[in-house]
Amino acid sequence: ISVLCDAEVAVVVFSPMGKLYEYATDSSMDKILERYERYSYAEKALISAESESEGNWCHEYRKLKAKIETIQKCHKHLMGEDLDSLNLKELQQLEQQLESSLKHIRSRKSHLMMESISELQKKERSLQEENKALQKELVERQKAASRQQQQQQVQWEQHAHTQAQAHAQAQAQTQAQAQTSSSSSSMMRDHQQARVPQQNICSYPPATMGGESSSVAAPGQGQIRIGGLPPWMLSPS
Repeated sequence: ISVLCDAEVAVVVFSPMGKLYEYATDSSMDKILERYERYSYAEKALISAESESEGNWCHEYRKLKAKIETIQKCHKHLMGEDLDSLNLKELQQLEQQLESSLKHIRSRKSHLMMESISELQKKERSLQEENKALQKELVERQKAASRQQQQQQVQWEQHAHTQAQAHAQAQAQTQAQAQTSSSSSSMMRDHQQARVPQQNICSYPPATMGGESSSVAAPGQGQIRIGGLPPWMLSPS
């Protein structure tokens, strides 16, 4: 067995006559017996601890069950239920307990309300500061927009003034050119008229039946300016 299973084996044999026979492999009998006693004691200790823990758990269960019942009973009393089993003294204690609980509840409620009010006041101050900052930014933007609008208005006025000046200069140049061309055309016309010869031709009175001519000229017949014709071409036949 020792060779096949690679195990430590110890054999103790007592004969009918009470004689001891022992056998141990690879180590002495004392070491094997010591190991046996150590493992056997640990197992016994574990079993005893488990049994003790089971007893403790049962005891704890009974205690917890009693506590739960007591708590449930107190809860019913605080809720105003199952009061028939209470005497006068217990009812007075319950009343004092409720009054004390109400004081604590009201105190806690007041504390929470004060904290809430303080928090709301902080938020209000923060919102007011933010509102002031936004108003300041809005005013600055309005001022910047007004300055930009004024600059645009000034630029537009300057541009309009420049255009008006340019238009006035163009009109003045046009008028000057028109006057110059008119004066030059009139001078050219006068010059041409001065070059054309002017002749005064007297109108001959028409011949009468007696061969006498009327010495009176027809109204409206005066000097006729005919350019380029000799007088003999204008004499009557």
